Amino acid sequence: MRLFLLTTVTMIAFAANSVLNKLGVSIGEMEPLSFAMLRLWSGALMLLALIWLRKPTTSESGSVIGTVSLLVYMLGFSLAYVSLEAGVGALILFGVVQITMFAAAVIAGERIPMLRYLGCGVAFSGLAVLLWPAGGAVPDFWGGVLMAAAGVGWGIYTLVGRGAAAPLLRTERNFRYAALFMVAVAVIVGLPVGNATGYMAAVASGAITSALGYALWYRVLPQLPTTIAATAQLTVPVIALAGGMAFLGEALTLRFALASLLVLGGVTLALRKSR
Repeated sequence: MRLFLLTTVTMIAFAANSVLNKLGVSIGEMEPLSFAMLRLWSGALMLLALIWLRKPTTSESGSVIGTVSLLVYMLGFSLAYVSLEAGVGALILFGVVQITMFAAAVIAGERIPMLRYLGCGVAFSGLAVLLWPAGGAVPDFWGGVLMAAAGVGWGIYTLVGRGAAAPLLRTERNFRYAALFMVAVAVIVGLPVGNATGYMAAVASGAITSALGYALWYRVLPQLPTTIAATAQLTVPVIALAGGMAFLGEALTLRFALASLLVLGGVTLALRKSR
């Protein structure tokens, strides 16, 4: 039960990132790259403060793969939404995350019950129903490539986190090195610009829902099979859209209700133990 609650909190944090990103860019007047910069810097400072307060006795070196995959995810995610609709972007992102993590599980020899494949398929079909635009417009090619890269980056970041002995320390190192890279980017493109709403959204996304959410994710990952961790993330777009209804005034639709039943039903199916 404790693991389920921690995983649920983590998925809510991931979904909150989407709501905050949309808030910061649409209402906060921030460019996507500026939002990503401030998000990373805020997350790095929050984690550094937590490390200083807790003074952990264990040690954990940074992961080059973890840092690079974090950067690929954050930059791809922000830049892709310049040309992609939010729903299509989320569909591409989590579709690629599923492929990446299921492929890694198969390569690692993890036993995957057929019921889990079926549940993941049902949940993903629910996402397709929910997020694909009504007119069936073809997504922008380069936006799709960027979001697919973000999906691979997040999938790898998740897989690398399974081996973290000290999740908070590993997350702090990844954020620290990624934030230093973004300082170099800021020298070229300039400092983040936006209004007060944009700054607050970026700081909240970085310091709370990213830094603390990712550290918590690294903590629960070793207790989850890779394919369960992948399937659980299919709930994130549904939670994000529910958050948009609650906090951004978006409308509740029958399409959302039916798709949510498919997603949650698929996840439940994947979590059931095969006889």
